[in-house]
Amino acid sequence: MKPNSRIAKVNDEILRETADIIRSELKDPRIGSIVSVLKAETSPDLGHCKIFVSILGDLAAQEETLTGLSSASGFIRKRLAERVNLRKTPELKFVFDDSLEHGFRMYKLINEANKQAAQSEEPQEAATEGHVQD
Repeated sequence: MKPNSRIAKVNDEILRETADIIRSELKDPRIGSIVSVLKAETSPDLGHCKIFVSILGDLAAQEETLTGLSSASGFIRKRLAERVNLRKTPELKFVFDDSLEHGFRMYKLINEANKQAAQSEEPQEAATEGHVQD
């Protein structure tokens, strides 16, 4: 179901402000410097909001960062209430999203396949260049 335009605007504002709060105001050492806020999904009643984040690093670093974000959700919610003009500031839940990581892996695989295809065509081209047809 596609969110209505009001909820879409709220999602955009929450996304932008949450990313800024994480980047500039959080001091928790568990939260790595490479956290990207990808998406915000707010419920129609503004009671809850899922914040989808991408975290660069190994599995342990990702889990630690997600734990840090979850424990900082009250602080982030308080800052959102100050920045975003809503009657009710939603409860925040941080969700790990590996779509960027998956996309990067796919990009690398495609590049490797293209390189292998180019390398396998080179010997064939060299062999056909030596023969001149009349």
